[in-house]
Amino acid sequence: MKSNLSVFFILLPTLFFGQNADADLLPASFFKANRTQFIAQMPVHSVAIFFANPIRNRSNDVDYQYSQNPNFYYLTGFRDPDAVLLLFKEEKTFDNNIGVHELLFIRPKDKFEELWTGLRPGILEAQRITDIQAVYTTSSFNEFGIDFTKFEDVWVEYPLQPNNEGRSKIALKNLVDDFNKKLLTQNVVDEIKPIKIMAGMREVKKKEEIALVQKAIDISIEGFIELMKAIKPGFKEYQAQAIVEYFVKNNGGEFQGYPSICGGAGNSCILHYQDNRDLLKSGDLLLADMGGEYHGYTADITRTFPVNGKFSDEQKLIYDLVLKAQEAGIAVCLSGKSFRSTQEAAFEIISKGLVELGIIKIEKEANQYFMHGTSHYLGLDVHDAGTYGIYKAGTIITVEPGIYIPEGSQCLKKWWNIGVRIEDDILINESGPATNLSGKLPRTVTAIEALIQEDSYLKY
Repeated sequence: MKSNLSVFFILLPTLFFGQNADADLLPASFFKANRTQFIAQMPVHSVAIFFANPIRNRSNDVDYQYSQNPNFYYLTGFRDPDAVLLLFKEEKTFDNNIGVHELLFIRPKDKFEELWTGLRPGILEAQRITDIQAVYTTSSFNEFGIDFTKFEDVWVEYPLQPNNEGRSKIALKNLVDDFNKKLLTQNVVDEIKPIKIMAGMREVKKKEEIALVQKAIDISIEGFIELMKAIKPGFKEYQAQAIVEYFVKNNGGEFQGYPSICGGAGNSCILHYQDNRDLLKSGDLLLADMGGEYHGYTADITRTFPVNGKFSDEQKLIYDLVLKAQEAGIAVCLSGKSFRSTQEAAFEIISKGLVELGIIKIEKEANQYFMHGTSHYLGLDVHDAGTYGIYKAGTIITVEPGIYIPEGSQCLKKWWNIGVRIEDDILINESGPATNLSGKLPRTVTAIEALIQEDSYLKY
């Protein structure tokens, strides 16, 4: 048995470095490289300012679980609110003649607040997390003496909802107000250029990011597989939701990347259905669109499958048409292809197929039943930042065609309440075909029906 002293030294890194207790968090060098890449794209005599997200209130004295501004996180790795990052094109001298390209301001320590909400990173820990050496508390921001009129370009990414103080004593609103006062004589404040540069940077994922997206996908797939094994008539939609979310949380995922969509029967035709309260009956399809978030990076997966384990003839025809469209979309996920190419490939298949099934008369009517885009970028956001130009190696996108035929549609009644979406997360490679990062989750009718027949260890 270890002595108490030995246990203390084993736990010391966790106690002192609480924010980075997980071994597979991105290293400080990752964020340092991102800042260097951003500064290289700034014009001469410029400064860029990024604000952390505020704490946002849910109700009365209850706040939402905190989620950092993805751009701020991408540049710092810092996950606390009420912080400001300043990046300078040319080295600037502050505080005892220290020349720097970057300054970080963070909340001061507060023993009373920490009693309620947990330990805050101090200056030393912030330095370690971010690899920024010039770290100060926000209480010194006003007196720091930065003259923004000396810069030819001032780039700013303001925070969301700066008027919400949450529990913070140094409210982000006050910080933004103080900053804006310093800009009263400044003619040019650009909020667009930093967003565009960040979109280009975040669009192409580094290997460390791809690994985290893959982890988010894998822990989500575990839940999907168990859900398919467990599904049966009499389930509630929220029980289906709970299975996938359990596996995400049980495997270390901090959040869901977005509100889970679990819609049966007619609810499968509602694109962003989120109530997830209805009873699932024999003969229903369940459309399950869920993705866990792991260390900031999210999965986004959709599968549609029969609650009783067997697709009806009509359901199978629609499902196979969507699958064919998805395969056509994935086939054009090639470096150098336009972002629109997946939409065009998938829409062509679906529009022709719906005509052949007699659901529509002419191909352009297909947008009645396939009304959304086929792809979006994926990463720190479920709809991640990107340029929407050509596909580049290292880009991760979704490919997710769908057909949704709600009750009352202008087609034969046998097609009503069939909603099918199939969504996978696709990595663009330097050459050759793309990699389906979520491809180990069954997609074909045969494979899905076989999986549903397997026994689940979950008891309902």
